Amino acid sequence: MSQIPQLLANELKVDERQISSVIQLLDEGSTVPFIARYRKEVTGGLDDTQLRQLHQRLNYLRELDDRRQVILKSIDEQGKLTDELTQSIKTADSKTELEDLYLPYKPKRRTKGQIAIEAGLEPLADLLWKDPTKNPEQAAAEYIDADKGFADAKAVLDGARAILMERFAEQAELLKRLRSHLWQNAHLTSTVAAGKEKEGAKFRDYFEFSELFKTIPSHRTLALLRGRNEGFLQLSMDADPGSEDTTSGSHCEVIIADFLNFEHKGRAADDWLRQVIQWTWRVKLSLHMETELMARVRERAEEAAIQVFASNLKDLLMAAPAGAKTTMGLDPGVRTGVKVAVVDETGKAVATNTVFPFQPQNQMDKAMRTLATLCKQYKVELISIGNGTHSRETDKMVGDMLKQHSDIKATKVIVNEAGASVYSASELAAQEFPNMDVSLRGAVSIARRLQDPLAELVKIEPKSIGVGQYQHDVSQSQLAQSLDAVVEDCVNAVGVDANMASAALLQRVSGLSKTLAKNLVEHRDAHGAFRNRKQLLDVARMGPKAFEQAAGFLRISNGEQPLDASSVHPEAYTVVERIAKTNSIPVQELIGNQQLIKTLNAKDYTDERFGLPTVTDILSELEKPGRDPRPEFKMAEFKEGVEKVSDLKPGMLLEGVVTNVANFGAFIDVGVHQDGLVHISALADKFVSDPREVVKAGDIVKVKVLEVDIERKRIGLTMRLSDEAPANTAGSDKPKAKTGSGPKKKPSGNGGRAPQPQNSAMGSALADAFAKAKKD
Repeated sequence: MSQIPQLLANELKVDERQISSVIQLLDEGSTVPFIARYRKEVTGGLDDTQLRQLHQRLNYLRELDDRRQVILKSIDEQGKLTDELTQSIKTADSKTELEDLYLPYKPKRRTKGQIAIEAGLEPLADLLWKDPTKNPEQAAAEYIDADKGFADAKAVLDGARAILMERFAEQAELLKRLRSHLWQNAHLTSTVAAGKEKEGAKFRDYFEFSELFKTIPSHRTLALLRGRNEGFLQLSMDADPGSEDTTSGSHCEVIIADFLNFEHKGRAADDWLRQVIQWTWRVKLSLHMETELMARVRERAEEAAIQVFASNLKDLLMAAPAGAKTTMGLDPGVRTGVKVAVVDETGKAVATNTVFPFQPQNQMDKAMRTLATLCKQYKVELISIGNGTHSRETDKMVGDMLKQHSDIKATKVIVNEAGASVYSASELAAQEFPNMDVSLRGAVSIARRLQDPLAELVKIEPKSIGVGQYQHDVSQSQLAQSLDAVVEDCVNAVGVDANMASAALLQRVSGLSKTLAKNLVEHRDAHGAFRNRKQLLDVARMGPKAFEQAAGFLRISNGEQPLDASSVHPEAYTVVERIAKTNSIPVQELIGNQQLIKTLNAKDYTDERFGLPTVTDILSELEKPGRDPRPEFKMAEFKEGVEKVSDLKPGMLLEGVVTNVANFGAFIDVGVHQDGLVHISALADKFVSDPREVVKAGDIVKVKVLEVDIERKRIGLTMRLSDEAPANTAGSDKPKAKTGSGPKKKPSGNGGRAPQPQNSAMGSALADAFAKAKKD
């Protein structure tokens, strides 16, 4: 346990004292956002991402150390713990290495080798291994014992072989060598399951597929695993790719022989011993290694997929808010009508309705009159339209209504409505709107998420927001943990108005539990708005520790203490007071005084408790108090007359919104109810290794249409506006297959990444992956 800080310091390349201090803070109950923002002197400026990594590794190493103690105790109780083994176990730096060392001593069911040992065959196994000049059949004759289940020489030799096979297969160093060799050289292969060619056509690119384990990208791994889970693909490990000679055995058998210092010299027992080595690989280790490699690539792929989801979620949560403006939310529908909700500048629902402009009712004029009346009555400034079915038709209706009523000064915006239906039917929505129809709650959510995406999206389970890559194929517990951390970091980066925030938003604040958030809202409802941060201590169960963690992230506007509206922590108010006093100016006049603050030197106001990082942050906050780290609000303008996939033609230039970013490219909403796909190779004129270098969820981008497949509702786009649409698809609804599209039987020469075609974003394999990922 004492080595953990040193290990973490080496991994993160920081001072060990920093790590020890962070560990102490975490153990005392401090949260990552609090440590990242208010303990920079201690951490040396580690950001929330580094601290999350540190926390995760700390938990892993502690679990490893706990397991280490269990193993040491178990082997010691068996009377088999040597000084050398103890040292090896204490220095093992992974759970895999630790379990390898424990394998020979791990209690297990009775194996063939154990049965043979119980029958007294171990001396024979040792004899043949140590002295290969002995004839196996002759030596075995002395151990024949029908009563013990070994009635002839063959059975005896089978028992001796089982003893040696199990002994060799439990050598930790041998397992390490094999694991290293296979990771560098083995291929993951895939073939179609018998009779599943037609039914599993969506996985056709993997019917005959092979790629190095170490280079196969995450999205391809998850596609293969999904194909196997759905019964269409059979996956296996090819330990000797490219080898045409299957009779001479695997190179892994050579590795085993070298490790055991065995060489066939034509001695009496050499053929038998070579067979023992062959069987050690083929029977004992091959399947074990295949299972382990499959687990390793899956774990790596899941980590990458979770990171994709986390990055996209962060971009979505940190999207620009339109601000505190009266907003109308429209949840488009056909048969059930367009649900309407108006919320005031604080997000309070003040009116709801349902209009039926489309088939079968066709009450377009009535619907437009209703919307116009509501806009005028409540002085609506923004109209938020969900991007679901009939969103473009609804957008056109609103546009026509605004043209007819020039006195209505409202701006219409199409927003991502992912998760709105989930929120509508949630317990939280029922508590918030107990007397409102479920369908209308979605319209309220659509309106609010334009005003403040973060405040509204925190009410929805992150997995339901739908910006992931194969999100249903990864560990749901790890996904939830990662996404919750993203939400927490985003909420605390922006800050929360203690007098307006919902309980759902408050519970994401550093130090506040679900119960504390609920108590805070109830206290606010019972006693009125908080006038200063100190009053937060009056909230039931708000102790000093919770207050310390939360206070800096809870803002109180227009209160008794002007600093309460800033990110300056109450513990550091004395620093601000000292700055104000030194410059002979009241604190209130210091806040926002950019001209004065720019002349101040942070070093002049440091002391033993508050160092340069904290004072620098304080001055930055005083210069622009309450600054929002989110970008300025902008909106995309979809092209008029382009409302469905069939309206698209190759060569069209369009504006769109990035809805999702995957490892292989980006999804773009161009207003036709089906996102288009920009392959990673079409994001920029230069080589791009990670799409997030170029785009993020919520970005507004210009794209050109390359290909359109109406039948499969697939749209190929490029952000390289100089690209030309392939000649053989111009005016055609069906794209032709492109050279280099999809995975190959052999890995490509670009580090295992899929080939990057110059003019195509519609490789069939990638299109299948995109469509499946989007469906998630």
